[in-house]
Amino acid sequence: MMRRPVSWPVWALAAGVSICVLLALWAMSRRPRVSPPEAPLPRVMRQIGVQLGNGAELRYAEPGQKRAVCGYVGRSRGGAAVGFVSLPNRILFSDDPLPKEFAEMRERYCPGFLTTPPAR
Repeated sequence: MMRRPVSWPVWALAAGVSICVLLALWAMSRRPRVSPPEAPLPRVMRQIGVQLGNGAELRYAEPGQKRAVCGYVGRSRGGAAVGFVSLPNRILFSDDPLPKEFAEMRERYCPGFLTTPPAR
């Protein structure tokens, strides 16, 4: 049996495909890894610390729908309680200048959440 020689365009095509595959594998290995979502309670503590400072204290928290957390926070130790709704990318407080947005978020993510702060 006689072997038929392979022409140069076939070799060029095979080399081009090999280079493309190698470049694609290299690009996929260079992508940043997606980190797992932050746990709800540490996220709330971080958001409260960033927004209100270290003097604020978490008084009560309950899980809401999806990844929301609802609860009460004191802006200072022993101060009046303020309601909050925390989502992974933001936190809103009941005394913010956006009362309608807070009420909508509370209804959407925490429909059973207390509407008035608990008495201390």
